[in-house]
Amino acid sequence: MIRRVAGSNPLENVYGYSRAVVAGDWALSAGTTATVNGQVVHPGDPYRQAHAAFKIALDALREAGFERAFVVRTRMYVIDMGHQSEIGRAHKDLFGEIRPVATMVEVAALADPDHLIEVEVEAYRPAAGPSPETV
Repeated sequence: MIRRVAGSNPLENVYGYSRAVVAGDWALSAGTTATVNGQVVHPGDPYRQAHAAFKIALDALREAGFERAFVVRTRMYVIDMGHQSEIGRAHKDLFGEIRPVATMVEVAALADPDHLIEVEVEAYRPAAGPSPETV
């Protein structure tokens, strides 16, 4: 079974995508930036943009029935690897106890010149089984 979760970004309708998709035991977020009501929030602040982008993605996953504890992978696309420590700090604030696998890569540009980061989040929740545990 596949379930699609809509977000509030008008580009979802323009470009034909969902904020998150649940496919069986998996939930995946779309690439998510710190954009609220069509406006980039926290321009120039990589920590706050990372936090905001992850929150938007996590809210969509939560709406799909996946709590933060189920996150198994994050991807961070950044325009300047010089922001790594601030973005990494935001990641640790949100995922430090969960410790998903993570990727951070530098890209040439994102959709808006004020975007400093775009994130993707993947979560796994077995249909039957215990809550996630850390090892």
